[in-house]
Amino acid sequence: MAETHRVPLAEVTPAIALGPLDGRYHHAVAPLVDHLSEAALNRDRVHVEVEWLIHLTSQSVLPGAGPLTEDQQAALRKIVTDFDGNAVRELAEIEAVTVHDVKAVEYFIGRRLGGIGIEHLTSMVHFGCTSEDINNLAYAVGVKGAVEQVWLPAARALVEQFAAMAREHRDVPMLSRTHGQPATPTTLGKELAVITHRLNRQLDRIARTEYLGKINGATGTYAAHYTSVPSADWQAVSRSFIEGLGLTWNPLTTQIESHDWQAELYADMARFNRILHNACTDIWSYISIGYFAQIPVEGATGSSTMPHKVNPIRFENAEANLEISNGLLDTLAATLVTSRWQRDLTDSSSQRNIGVAFGHSLLAISNVAKGLDRLSVPADVLAADLDQNWEVLGEAIQMVMRAEAIAGVEGMENPYERLKELTRGHRVDAERMKEFVSGLGLSHDAEARLLALTPGNYNGIAGKLVDHLK
Repeated sequence: MAETHRVPLAEVTPAIALGPLDGRYHHAVAPLVDHLSEAALNRDRVHVEVEWLIHLTSQSVLPGAGPLTEDQQAALRKIVTDFDGNAVRELAEIEAVTVHDVKAVEYFIGRRLGGIGIEHLTSMVHFGCTSEDINNLAYAVGVKGAVEQVWLPAARALVEQFAAMAREHRDVPMLSRTHGQPATPTTLGKELAVITHRLNRQLDRIARTEYLGKINGATGTYAAHYTSVPSADWQAVSRSFIEGLGLTWNPLTTQIESHDWQAELYADMARFNRILHNACTDIWSYISIGYFAQIPVEGATGSSTMPHKVNPIRFENAEANLEISNGLLDTLAATLVTSRWQRDLTDSSSQRNIGVAFGHSLLAISNVAKGLDRLSVPADVLAADLDQNWEVLGEAIQMVMRAEAIAGVEGMENPYERLKELTRGHRVDAERMKEFVSGLGLSHDAEARLLALTPGNYNGIAGKLVDHLK
């Protein structure tokens, strides 16, 4: 075979993405870039360093370093708000020399102090800090922003879609299937409400997440702080600074903040993902039996060879992305709670994948939302299925017989066994079921209740249960 010469795609400009989140699906996950990308992490590092410098001077912690003017503080904060592509490139150039990302941030800020008129405070940048003091806070700020401003609003909007569908279809009768077999009927709205309720519980847990942070030195002892400025209340300085960032102060750490809060958050997100995955597989199955119909998209192709098909691709895509997201979330939750002695760097590599885990979950949420928008409910299909399964009334009849026996009505012996003989392995139509009921010798009221019963109205208070949705 002749040797093939190909253009090296890695050299194509603009750059071609290796992963789908930065390529094919970029539009769906782009909002996360401002919180969980490498550039966002560096901007948040700059933010933490700048705020630490302002905090130290405003607290007059170091003798001779009085409060900055409002203009000086504003100029420092402008380093963060003006952080752009040029800043990203400059940081990369500095890091190429330092071979240390946080040290590069320190030098990046130091370069700008002269223009603000505070070059004499250059030695205060990164004062008393180990790299992890900056990193843990930058990650906390980034993850908090990603959850509260991007992921959680998208997830809540999706759950509200489920809730709206539950309310709309609260009274649409539907055959249940336990173990895949016809079972006591329900309503479509009630089943959608179950999904909604489950997802909402996880979102409530996620909304209550504590984002912990620490700034206490190389091994969490404030040793350098108290040695250099013994008069300061460094715990109070640390706590007020971290709480000022909108985080929760962790008073007891090694060199790293222990990341337990991250593990808790990712476990909750993974549980949300799993419940949503369960919803996707159920909806896919309901589509396959006609309980949901998919509204075709004008001009779209369902199958490359079978023109009649409209494939449930949104839900299948979501399943795959939820599984990938959970693979990463589970790994992060398991890995981040462990650190050898006072510090190892496994967390550093692991945390660089947080954005990928969030991205696949956000992409799945987007796909499910689009999939739900293209569903309709053919109530006649659901009704026809119910009418083919009169045997599901066997539960109701035998329970009424039990109640009648307790009330002293004769002839109600062995209700379960008699209904099993009638219904198991047999299709029972309306006429045969009514004939059976009429021959039982029930009290007048009990017989009337059962004769009025159909598979379509034997669903208890299913519709009313939808009212439990908040």
